[in-house]
Amino acid sequence: MTAEERHLQPWQVIVGGICALVLTLGLARFAFTPLLPSLQAHTGLGDAAAGVLAAVNYAGYMSGALLAAWIDSPQWRHRLYGWGLWVAVLGTAATGLAAWYPGWLLLRYLGGLCGAAGMLLGSGLVLGWLMRAGRRPELGLYFIGIGLGIVVSALSAWGFTRLWPDDWRPPWLMLAVVGAVFLVPAWRWRPPVPPAPASVADDGSGPSRRWLMTMAGSYFAAGWGFVISATFTVAIVEREPALAGQGAFIWALVGIAAMPAVALWDRVARRLGEQRALLLAFGLQTLAVIAPALSGSLGAALLGALGYGATFIGIVSLTLALAGRRAPRNPGKAMARLTLSYGAAQVVAPALAGAMAQASGRFTGALWLTAAVMAAGMALLATLPAE
Repeated sequence: MTAEERHLQPWQVIVGGICALVLTLGLARFAFTPLLPSLQAHTGLGDAAAGVLAAVNYAGYMSGALLAAWIDSPQWRHRLYGWGLWVAVLGTAATGLAAWYPGWLLLRYLGGLCGAAGMLLGSGLVLGWLMRAGRRPELGLYFIGIGLGIVVSALSAWGFTRLWPDDWRPPWLMLAVVGAVFLVPAWRWRPPVPPAPASVADDGSGPSRRWLMTMAGSYFAAGWGFVISATFTVAIVEREPALAGQGAFIWALVGIAAMPAVALWDRVARRLGEQRALLLAFGLQTLAVIAPALSGSLGAALLGALGYGATFIGIVSLTLALAGRRAPRNPGKAMARLTLSYGAAQVVAPALAGAMAQASGRFTGALWLTAAVMAAGMALLATLPAE
């Protein structure tokens, strides 16, 4: 390790990474979910337009994944990661300045880029630092930031929308203030620029093309399952008369379930193996998607939220860590390439779900379609070649 790296403690790297995920995902991507009902109520934003905003956000995420897969320079990867932290805070504040749909489209796109910075560049930097420091190369603790980001966005949205019930703008501006608090440790405890990878010939030790294609197909299904709940969970809950006003709390439960789940899925993988652990996570998430489609009760909403929160992060953590370990010379780049399929699903799914919901007035059809896609992903995962 370099002298600069030795100045950092493992807990600082992990805590800084957790705070970075709160910014790049909790604010830049997930805040849209609990604030969507207020946005629709005060601006007249329709379901289809909301779905397009979500799709544009995920298009930004996929663009970020492409960029991460293309860039080899450690300096640029580190620089873009740092920029993502600042844009997450500034973009959140800018969203609350004016009800201008083209501007929202741009900001949602930038928010997607921020998500890629945290998930791909950040996780690659943290995983690489842990491996160089001789630590266990797992991302469970780091991905606690995703669940924490959901909780922060949910509780902030709940509190701020009640402080300003007649204005959608202040909640966005105040959420940016909350983000500024997390920016300090995220910025100060960034892993330093990693050493350039050795210029050696490919020794064939990376994953095979068949493994990558199979995993990419399965991860596409995971992205579909992730984005429907990530975009529309609060809207689905708020449209059930018996559950009106409970959307933010249900969304907070997603984050609460996600925080301990990341470490638990690491343990499950050690006991069952990564492929079996992923199959289990896929199966449980499929059941979580089906629950609110079967019933509009509070119990179904709770089951769906807890099941989703406890599984989506396990799927992401296990998949990215698996890909990173199979390409130790540049783990972030391997993660980015695999994430392209995940991002593609996140562009298609919310736009389609929003259109289906606007046509029918309900999200039931979109939920059943999501369950079918998840089942297809499980089938692909079951055929993953052993390497």
